[in-house]
This record gives sequence, structure tokens and C-alpha cells, in this order.
Amino acid sequence: MRFIPQANAFDSIATQIKADALAYSVFALARLFLQKPERYDVHLIAKPEHPIFQLGEHGVISADRHFLENNAFRFAQKEFYKIETTQSEPVKGNFTAVARDRLSGTLLGPTNHHAYQPRLRALYEQRFSRRMSFSDYQRQIEIVSDPALVEQWKEEARTVTTFTTLKDETPATFNNAADAERHFRQHYLPNIVRTVQDTTVGGVESRNLSDRVLRRLIENAWSAQTRSPSQMMQELSSRLRESGLHIFRHRKGMLFVSPIRNRPFVHEETSVSDHVRAILETVGANPKINRKDLAEKLLATGPARPDGGLVSQAASAEGAAIVPPEESESRKLALASDLKWLISEGFVIEFNDGSLDLPRAKPKKAEPVPAESASVEAAAPAANETSVTVEAAVLAAPQSDEGGPSTEEKAPEVTADAEIGGS
Repeated sequence: MRFIPQANAFDSIATQIKADALAYSVFALARLFLQKPERYDVHLIAKPEHPIFQLGEHGVISADRHFLENNAFRFAQKEFYKIETTQSEPVKGNFTAVARDRLSGTLLGPTNHHAYQPRLRALYEQRFSRRMSFSDYQRQIEIVSDPALVEQWKEEARTVTTFTTLKDETPATFNNAADAERHFRQHYLPNIVRTVQDTTVGGVESRNLSDRVLRRLIENAWSAQTRSPSQMMQELSSRLRESGLHIFRHRKGMLFVSPIRNRPFVHEETSVSDHVRAILETVGANPKINRKDLAEKLLATGPARPDGGLVSQAASAEGAAIVPPEESESRKLALASDLKWLISEGFVIEFNDGSLDLPRAKPKKAEPVPAESASVEAAAPAANETSVTVEAAVLAAPQSDEGGPSTEEKAPEVTADAEIGGS
């Protein structure tokens, strides 16, 4: 079972992301799609031991073939029959009581009326056959003697519904649902129930499936996805990439999507203006800073003057260096222009919550060392160790009066064991 973005909803979101230069959390987008059933579809994949059955090509689905066959006429009658409702003559006869179904409140009519038994059986097959046996259902029928209910049943009984076949060369008309259902089971039902390996249903339809078992399974899966929408995130990431958007990781490895390909700006190696360098350094030193705070740090303006000018923070402390109004305005415009350029080029990320940050820099790979240089470097320490060991051995030996080694006791030989700490 997979939850996938609904096509129209996805196109709307993708268009919105492309319209600006903001980065959006894929996690938040996944929850946004799962929030309302209109925004997602449910793709069902059947296991061999648990097949899925469907009426026709696009009809009702169920995991229970018996349930689907019993209710097929109710689900598919409009596809096979033209249904017309007319008003007949008032019901004749003196009736003092009618039967009523306690479970649904449906009036079935007097028990001695010719339409009572067909109506009773049809209601049972349509709504209660999976819950109880027919004998148990009959115990739910009560007889009521209320004159108002008797009159209500008479008015309902005047309504005549006819069913005319749509797929026969010679149309046949049936004056009641029982006869039409009998015809449906004989001519259409054997050919419309099919087994499907996979199928997709809309989110709204999944909430209203007639198969309660399948509906409950989908609801449980939806609840799990809402808590941790990893599967929906995968679906979104794949489709967003196909739409030309860029997926990247940021903030502890979380996934984000943006219309701009982000890249670190190595300004140490590039000639860049002091203003741009200041923006990059300030954003780098203050992750998640917003535009307002960035402007306050870079413009460093103090209190407003009576003539509309600004006093720099340094000037405010020293009493000098007043920034004219036109200059302060131009500095704001220059800052906005530089920041817009950095964002559009991907050197600064602006998230949809208004925060700013620098792209994650990839760690530099260590340059490979040539084989000859490596062997020389590896051999050099060994030679040094040998010389140090020899020198230590000579100094430790008894000295003669001339300062050299004693002729009676020579300096010990330097062996491999001695070099690595042996005695």
C-alpha cells in the first residue's frame, strides 16, 4: 500500500515552488499532502494469498469476493440500467400496521402485502448479509401500528422505479428492483467481477469504501504515514526531481526542495565585493538569521535623526559619522540587491519560514600521494630512528680517555629487536 500525491494537487504545489526562490521542507510537504484526502491517492498492491476484486474496469473494489457479488447490483446498477422513478396510484386497502427494520428504520410495509418479502430480502442482501444470518435479521423486524407511519409507507409505496437495460440490443424493462437484480445476476455478474494485482483509488474514495476491512487497513496505514511520512517523502522527491526541481540535504540531513541548485561560495578564492563578503560571513556566523536581523547587523544603524537620517551605531556612541537619508536608503537597496543575487545563484538559501543559511560545504578529499614520495617518506623515519638508536648506543657505552668507545667493551650492535623496543 502506497500513498502518492494526487496529480492536480502536486502540479499546483510544484508550480508554487518554481514561482519563487524559496526552499521547502519535503517532510512538511509530505504531511501537507496527507492532511486532506483530496491531495493523495492510494495505490494498492495485492499479495497472492490476499487478492483484490473489482467490478469492471473502474468499479468498486473489495478484498471479499462474496461481499462484492452480493452487492454488485447496488454498486453497478446505473451502469447497466436506465432507472426512472414515477408516481403510481395510491395504495388501496385498509392497513393498520407496517413492519419496520429496527437497524435502519426502513419501513417494509404490511407483512401481508405482496411487496413485503422481496423488499425484506433485498434490504438484507444489500446491507446486513455480512453481519448476520437471515433468520437473525428477521428478529430485528418489528410491527408498528402508528397511523402516521402507515400513511408514510403508503406514500413511499406509490413511488414506482423501473429498470431498463442499456447494454441489450432489445431493451428489457423491469418494474421493481428485485426483478432487475435477478436479471443482473444472470446476465452481467459472472463477467464483471475480476481479480486485480494492483489498483489506485482516490483519497476521498478510500475513506468511503464499502469494504470495511479494507477501509480500516487504509486508515491504519494513513495514521502511520502521518506520524512518519517517509514513503510519501520518497514519492515527492522523485516527482519533484522529474519536474526540474532540486532536492538537497540541510539542517541535520533533512530533505528540502528548491528551484535553485545550491552551491557553496568559496569567496576566499574569488574576487568579491566587501558587501557580498559581509553578507556571506554574517549568514555563516548566524545560521537561520532572517532578513531583518541581517540588515540590522550589516547596516549597523542607530536611532533616527529628526530630519529622517540615520546615525550609525559607532557614531551614536562617539557622536559623529551621521549617515544621510539618501545614503542609508541606497545602502538598503544595495544590500537587498546583493542578497537577491546570492540567493538566485544558490550561494545563500532562503527557506519558506524566512530564515537564511549557507549551503553545506562538501568535505575536501585528501589528495593522493605519489607512490615514490610515499615510499621515501615511509623510509625516512626508519633511517632517523636507526641513527638515533646508534647515537644512543654509542653514548651509553663506556668512554675511553680520548672520548671514544672503550677498547675493552665495544658498543652493542643495533638489531631489529632493539629498534622496536627489544633488549
